[in-house]
Amino acid sequence: MKPIEAVFFDIGETLINEGEIYGRWADWLGVPRHTFLAKLGAVLATGGDYADLFAYFRPGFDLAEEEKKRADAGVPNGFGPDDLYPDARACLSALRAQGLYVGVAGNQPAEAAEQFAALGLEADVVGISAVWGVEKPSREFFARCAQHAGVPPEHVLYVGDRIDNDVRPALAHGMRVAFLRRGPWGHIQRDDDALRRCQFVLDDLASLPGLVAAQNDGGGRTVVP
Repeated sequence: MKPIEAVFFDIGETLINEGEIYGRWADWLGVPRHTFLAKLGAVLATGGDYADLFAYFRPGFDLAEEEKKRADAGVPNGFGPDDLYPDARACLSALRAQGLYVGVAGNQPAEAAEQFAALGLEADVVGISAVWGVEKPSREFFARCAQHAGVPPEHVLYVGDRIDNDVRPALAHGMRVAFLRRGPWGHIQRDDDALRRCQFVLDDLASLPGLVAAQNDGGGRTVVP
């Protein structure tokens, strides 16, 4: 099997823990946090997304308008160092130490570029959908990742927590995929056929550098129990 030369990471629930982010939205809407998160799970289980979640609690919800109101009130939306998963920094550093191209690319608003830069993670490129002008699951989004790395798609490993936005489209573009089982999407979405085609199925990022090194030394597909 061809070696992995580049590894790209999704952002939300892959590198960034969004639990507190959703919690702050619940506070803003005046909804108990456990109720808000329970409804999030129910919405995802029936094929909806976060837009349906907000609309349930506040019909006619306008995300851009509410984000402006939050910013004006001194409680802006976004993430910071405290939201970074504890295994993220070491994982990216270890992969770069192997001589791999390490990228970050996810569906995020333009403001996330500055927020992510402030984290000081070791990455060769950070792709923000609103900045790139293309978002997942578009094929062009994944093509952009491979172009930045300067290698064919089959040499790129994409790491993400969503079947719909990460696993299926990355596979369709010819990339290798590591599915990360964390966050609400990672535990609710299911597609056994797509998961069987993943290079790795993981519960955290701590083991990924060793798995990639073993793969490049001749290992195979790995599921971490």
